[in-house]
Parts: sequence; C-alpha cells; structure tokens
Amino acid sequence: MTGDAILSVLLAMLGGAIRVSTPFLFVSLGETITEKGGRINLGLEGTLVLGAMSAYAASLATGMPWLGVLAAACAGAVFGCLHGLLASLKRVNDIALGIALMLLGTGLAFFWGKPYIQPQAPTLSAIHFGGWSDSPALRAALDINPLFIAGILLAFAVQWALANTRAGLTLRLVGDSEPAARAAGSRVVPVRILATVLGGALAGIGGAFLSLYYPGSWNEGLSNGQGIMAVALVIFARWKPLRCVIAALLFGAAGAIGPALQSVGISQGYYLFNAAPYALTLILMVLTCSRDTSLKGAPGELSLNR
Repeated sequence: MTGDAILSVLLAMLGGAIRVSTPFLFVSLGETITEKGGRINLGLEGTLVLGAMSAYAASLATGMPWLGVLAAACAGAVFGCLHGLLASLKRVNDIALGIALMLLGTGLAFFWGKPYIQPQAPTLSAIHFGGWSDSPALRAALDINPLFIAGILLAFAVQWALANTRAGLTLRLVGDSEPAARAAGSRVVPVRILATVLGGALAGIGGAFLSLYYPGSWNEGLSNGQGIMAVALVIFARWKPLRCVIAALLFGAAGAIGPALQSVGISQGYYLFNAAPYALTLILMVLTCSRDTSLKGAPGELSLNR
C-alpha cells in the first residue's frame, strides 16, 4: 500500500474504533456496575438487542431519536430488574438465568421488531469535530456521536463514584463480602437489584446506538454477539471503568479493520478481518488469564470465585 492508502486505513480505523466501541463501552460499564455488586448478567446480549429494537420503534413512532435512547434505557432497566429479582431467589444460578434471559430478550426483540425492519426511523446525528480539515477521511473519522462522549464521561463518573462515594463503597462491599455488608447494615438484595437495573439500562443504551446511529437500522443480525463479548471485556479490564474505555476502543479498532481495508479497495479476506474482534477476545483471554492474575480485582461474591 502507498503512504496515502496507509493513512486512509488508519483514519478509517480511528473513526471505526470510535463508532464500533460505543456499544461495547456502555455494555461493559453496565456489566462492571452489576458485577461490582457480586452478580454476573450474561443476558446482556438479549438486553442489547431488545434496547436496539425499542429505540428504533420509539424513534419511528415519535420522530425523536433521543426518546428512542430513553426507551432503550427503560427496556434495559426492566430486563435488568427481572434478572435482579429472579437471581435473588434461593437456588437460582445467575449464569444460567442470564443465558435464559438472553434468549428471551432476543426472541422478544425479533418478534416485536418484525414490523420495523423496513421503515426508516429518524437516527442520531454526529458532532462534526473535523470541519477544520480539508481531508474527507479525517472529517469522517472525527464525526463523533454524542453517546460516545457521554460514555467516556460516564466511565470517569463511575470510576470516581466507586472510589469516593458512600453508594460506591456500599456496592463494592456488597460485591466483595455479603456477610460484611450485612454486618455493616447494608441491604444486600436491593443493592444488587439496583446495580443490575443500572447495568441493564446502560446495555439498552448501547443497543440504541446500534439501531439509531451505527449501522443505523433495525434487523435481526444487528448485535453480532457484542453483548456477550462485553462481558469478557469487563474481565480483561479487571472491573475498572476507565480500563473499559481502553478495552472498548481496542475491540472497536479490531472491528473496524475489515471496513477500513475495504475503503481502499482491499476486499480479499474481508470476512476474515470481520472476525478480528472475536479472535482478539480469545487471544486476550489466553494472554491475561493465569492462576494468579485471571481473577485479580474480581469482586469476591461473583460466582467466578466460587
């Protein structure tokens, strides 16, 4: 490739990393909050898809895409509440429950979403940060959706809240040691339910980004397993919100390799490059998991530690 082609690929990967990483960012932040409370939610794939469908339907019905984002957050919160309530019952395994709710969420989204496959709903607009440049590639790379900016700010807010607020301390205590949390007077079950509700709401917003911005449509193959991959991303980020930002951008860049190469005319192996995020997930899990470090930073009450 020539120097201009390499630059075009890098700029396309930059823009693609920002776009592709946004759903990963919201879902991983939501799962971080949930797991900090000592519970795993593997149903986030279903929540993501249901949020995407809800956002698209609400945007089409109202003509206001930001109401679609709100609808997605509400749908995710409802599913998170369902997971939280059922997981609080005795002898209910949260991992098995998450898989069941993942199937339920995707099934409901596909069933209710069939009327919305063809109509075009209003979508979210980007903020154009590259207007100063004469390079079309750079201008395209710097078209950034407000949800990405909100996700970055949210990561800083969650990191600060976990370390410096009473609510953050309570959540971490509940996730690390249920007996200690009860001894301190914390209400373990309501805290975990609330954490799961917040996690579900954020996953729903991640779905809204998919249907209302990139790719900006509703169809049954919209997610491609991003909800499940985000759970692995949380482990890679060691349950730290700011590391989730870095991990999400890394996964986003991997997902943008195929389209970036196609933009300069390299189409051979396109589908192989589309598998890059999944391959990266496996590679990172192999490289970072060991007897001593695989669960470093994991809340003590997670079923991973049992």
